[in-house]
Amino acid sequence: MPSTTLRQPWIDNLRTLVIFLVVIQHACVTYSHVGSWYVMSTVLPSALQKLIFIEWEGHMQSFFMGLLFLVSGYFAIQSLQRHGPGAFIRERLLRLGIPTLLYMLIVHPFIVLGLNPWGGQPTPPLAFFGNYLTSGKFLASTGPLWFAFALLIFCLMLAGWHALRPLGYIDTKTKDSITGARLIIFGAGLTLSTFLVRISQPIGTSLINFQLCYFAQYILAFATGVEAARQGWLTSLARSVAARRAGQLAIILGPIALLILLTTGDPLINDTAYRLEGGLHIESLALADWEQFTGLGIALGLLSWFYSRWDMQSTVLSWLSNRSFAVYFIHTPVLVAVTMTLRPLESAFNPFLLAALLAASGLVGSYLLADIIKRIPGLRSIL
Repeated sequence: MPSTTLRQPWIDNLRTLVIFLVVIQHACVTYSHVGSWYVMSTVLPSALQKLIFIEWEGHMQSFFMGLLFLVSGYFAIQSLQRHGPGAFIRERLLRLGIPTLLYMLIVHPFIVLGLNPWGGQPTPPLAFFGNYLTSGKFLASTGPLWFAFALLIFCLMLAGWHALRPLGYIDTKTKDSITGARLIIFGAGLTLSTFLVRISQPIGTSLINFQLCYFAQYILAFATGVEAARQGWLTSLARSVAARRAGQLAIILGPIALLILLTTGDPLINDTAYRLEGGLHIESLALADWEQFTGLGIALGLLSWFYSRWDMQSTVLSWLSNRSFAVYFIHTPVLVAVTMTLRPLESAFNPFLLAALLAASGLVGSYLLADIIKRIPGLRSIL
């Protein structure tokens, strides 16, 4: 039976899964050459291999960061209600702002100067940092910590709104009327807003490491998490028939629909214009439609599955959950270092095997390093 305690294990376990998927996604990008990452393999995948990678990466991108923002919004408003705007802002600056700065000022320079995965001429540290800071390049060097940076901005805006217009809890009937029609309307809103953003910010563009082409989903997901907490309907949504069926449909129809999109007008297949990625094109609208409805379906299915099957605690699950953010923070240099170690194997092994090996090694290494970090005074409280 679902837990009735304040701490909800099923949400913690769901968040752990998403962190796993983030590490796996970056391992796949390394060998697929699809997406942006610090270092890629020296061997290009075949067209078929690339297509398979896109199927996986596309499905992951469609939901996993949006799901993190939803969960973050759900807990953010509860923290804001308990502590008030002032204390909430201080806590968010500590838990999100400091890790982001640590990544920009320590982790990213370590990757560039220490690991130097490109094998370039070593840059004197003083010269590097002089240009890095004065040019403002550090602002776009958040790596995966763009999420913490964006979440900090969302939380500051939430606190500001709450200070002007207090956001109390609302007793509504929404939790008793979660229907497929409501979810379809929400999905249509996600599709339209994503399509409109991509007219000027197509896939592949970024602003200070924010890929705005995905932010319509992130903003709406965060706001949905806030409202779910205020109105008390997240668990009702998770146990609804609509959520379960949405997940089943997304898993069955999502891969088929994406394959159709990728083989009818995508440059991967016939070298046509990149219309799927943005602009005023029907192809861009079609991809946004697939992405948002598939992502919504998978997210709802995972909410349903974790609520019904994973609302439990154990020593192992708690250990993993308590290190989730530390793993998110530190997995990048671990993956880059392992990628460099695997370089001699790239021409001899299948890219899927290498991606799996990198993902497994990256997860093990990141969790072990995260465990060490969590034992360091000062870092323990923010990671």
